[in-house]
Amino acid sequence: KLIPLLSVLFLTLQLLFLALFPGAFNCCMSISDEIPKGILRRVERFEIQKADGPCHLEAVILHTKGKKFCVNPWNRKVKKIIKKMKHKIHNRKFHDRKQRRTRATKQKEQKQ
Repeated sequence: KLIPLLSVLFLTLQLLFLALFPGAFNCCMSISDEIPKGILRRVERFEIQKADGPCHLEAVILHTKGKKFCVNPWNRKVKKIIKKMKHKIHNRKFHDRKQRRTRATKQKEQKQ
């Protein structure tokens, strides 16, 4: 009598956890070694999935508009895309920071 009650309680807690944290188990279960060039051109962002915690597979998750692709992190094309995207992000941050400083300097000059 106690075992079925515990089973129902455990199942209820699992469902509650999944409802509260929907992305908790959103892992890549398999990875692709080859990725078409057309998809690589449309990548908007990427995530690195580590092989720890609930995810037991190391992967790069490439996000395109409305889709995601799990790919091999050691793929040469994937490494190139990641490097290119990191470079773009770094340059954008540097450019934004430079513009803010220029704006602040202009405001100080106008006050004097």
